[in-house]
Amino acid sequence: MSAGGSGRFARLRQTLLGRRYWQRYRFTRHNEVELLRSGDEFFDALIGRIDAAEHDVALETYIFCDDDAGQAVSGALLRAAARGVRVRVITDGVGTARLKMFEQWPAGGIEHRIYNPHLFGRFGFSRTHRKLAVIDDQFAFCGGINIVDDYENNGEKLPYRRWDFALELRGPVVADVRYAIDVQWRRIHVGHRPLESMKPDLSPHDAYSLGSLRRRRRRRNEALWAAGEPCVAFVARDNLINRRAIEKAYLAAIGQARHEILLANPYFMPGRKLRRALVFAARRGVVVKLIIGRKEFRALDYAVPFLYNALLRAGVQIAEYEKTLLHGKVAVVDSNWGTVGSSNLDALSLMLNNEANAVLVNDPAIARLRDAILDAFADARPIDEAHYESRPARVRALSWIAYTSYRVAMKLLTVGGYD
Repeated sequence: MSAGGSGRFARLRQTLLGRRYWQRYRFTRHNEVELLRSGDEFFDALIGRIDAAEHDVALETYIFCDDDAGQAVSGALLRAAARGVRVRVITDGVGTARLKMFEQWPAGGIEHRIYNPHLFGRFGFSRTHRKLAVIDDQFAFCGGINIVDDYENNGEKLPYRRWDFALELRGPVVADVRYAIDVQWRRIHVGHRPLESMKPDLSPHDAYSLGSLRRRRRRRNEALWAAGEPCVAFVARDNLINRRAIEKAYLAAIGQARHEILLANPYFMPGRKLRRALVFAARRGVVVKLIIGRKEFRALDYAVPFLYNALLRAGVQIAEYEKTLLHGKVAVVDSNWGTVGSSNLDALSLMLNNEANAVLVNDPAIARLRDAILDAFADARPIDEAHYESRPARVRALSWIAYTSYRVAMKLLTVGGYD
């Protein structure tokens, strides 16, 4: 290997051994958190921060639509670029169409990269499903809200705005969000191969150092949580190192639950570990309330109820939300742990897609999130166990077929990873 190649090797190894990349997630204190409900609050906050930006704006989203919301955000990005601010945008190659407005961006100074432009590209089947933004390294946004009109869904008008959330973050956690976007920006340019080629070459000493670092980080996280101080962690899921980071964050919180678990998700098709964790929690006396989204994908409307049987028998309370489109991916445990992000609880989000959630512990914003989930549960249709058991044979058969088909498809896409 040449001297230059050896130097690049050493620098990349140091990157891999760096504090943020190898950790699954870290909690930090002294952050400020604002819970934003729906696009109304989110777009006002995001556009306001972009309009005040002085140095740098980075945005990553699964969907960017050419509608009123998209045009408003695009206008703010163009204004920032015209002031000399560096503006970078990442969109997904399947989630976002090739929009006319994108043609204006290069001339207006906006840098734009597309993650995995084709259905099966160099990143396989994975999508970037994250909804992130960082402005001037001072403000970060993380949540489930795409750049799309709150009252539109696939050309249809919604009766009420989407049920969804985002967080505006200030403080040390912003650096972790910025790092994740920067890694994604470079990844789109160079692909996975340089990073993957490094993994087999790590020495036993390196592996020991990484294990020790993770153990120290885990102990520090647990100490912060136990101390009762407000803290925040940014949890990003990818297909290199942090493959199960978000799932493990959920499992850790559910496993420690003592009183209450509130969970809302539009696509509830988790693997066995997460389902068992909810069942065990309910059996040990924890109140578990699960809100399921409906009427976006018909196949899932048939497949998801197949999972209700074991949950209902354990005492989990399930309700299906049909008032409007439930798009929020949120949870609260024991009123002192909460998460808001982009990750659905299904195979695509937990095993394939790039996702990002923020985890809050002992933060005042958790109380508002808890109230919102409980209000939605009251507005949703409860699933009665007796009524569920009396479903016609035809409905049961359709549910089994839909679930089995989903399971087989996900097994293939995840190369057996989905359980």
